[in-house]
Amino acid sequence: MERQRQIESWLAQLHPQRAVALAPASADASFRRYFRATFDNGASAIVMDAPPTREDCRPWLAVQRLFRAAGARVPEVLAEDLGRGFLLISDLGDSTYLTCLRATTPTEAARLYADATAALLRIQAASRPGALPDYDRALLKRELELFPEWYIGRHLAATLSAAQALVLDQAFEKILAVNLGEARVFVHRDYHSRNLMRLADDNPGIIDFQDAVCGPISYDLVSLFKDAYIAWDEELTLDWLIRYWEAAKRISLPVPADFADFHRNYEWMGVQRHLKVLGIFARLAHRDGKSAYLADMPLVARSLHQTCSRYRELGPLAKLIEDLEQPVRQIGYSF
Repeated sequence: MERQRQIESWLAQLHPQRAVALAPASADASFRRYFRATFDNGASAIVMDAPPTREDCRPWLAVQRLFRAAGARVPEVLAEDLGRGFLLISDLGDSTYLTCLRATTPTEAARLYADATAALLRIQAASRPGALPDYDRALLKRELELFPEWYIGRHLAATLSAAQALVLDQAFEKILAVNLGEARVFVHRDYHSRNLMRLADDNPGIIDFQDAVCGPISYDLVSLFKDAYIAWDEELTLDWLIRYWEAAKRISLPVPADFADFHRNYEWMGVQRHLKVLGIFARLAHRDGKSAYLADMPLVARSLHQTCSRYRELGPLAKLIEDLEQPVRQIGYSF
């Protein structure tokens, strides 16, 4: 409540002639919170509450400038108090892609995804070395390590044998080799249906981009089309991926000349992301008390298994995960 009182005082200083009502807007997987400030003239804005001891607003501001310059629709910065961790930003509404996609047809979904890929192409085309942190081997590996620590160790309550740990390490090395062989562009890192807002014009609005990096070109496509929160037939997503690849070639983005090579990179990038996401969801549930993420695990686990099963080199990883999950299946535990 103290943080909320500070926000109310800050808004009163910014707009002394305006009465304002403050209501929760959303929360994300970090320690940030968002409030919708509605003024007495009917206008609204979003307050980002990022406690300085736990969060830093500066990366958000840096990426906002880069993405805005690229032509992406991101929130405008209306006021800031970095000392207290407050930002007042424009309101992109509350209509997420996820909400819209759950209530729409494949035809309308295709239009929404076309808008999302067009915005992503603009962001990627603006990439320049050094502008964002590098999505390097150390970071990619650190993300993979969330899987054995939180999903296997905490969520499945399993302990890897020496032989199983070797299988996992060897799989990680193969995955990283493919990931690091990709061309590098600006990467949002969570370019999915919960972070894209459906707008009446200049669709989509893009949020939650503060962790952006310069990394593998297929990464944000994985976030978008291998979404942890909603699934489409693979024939559809393959069509959308081909359309992206063709558009990327037209504007000279560094995608492979052969779509089969690009698709393989995308698939293996999906394995890295889904291993990471399972670890993150387990951590959010078991460490942070955000148990709602448990319901999203089965979709991610199915997608991970489907991809691993398609590639001989990933067969041992698929078998390892099946073996580890079998005991919880037998007792009817939902993971």
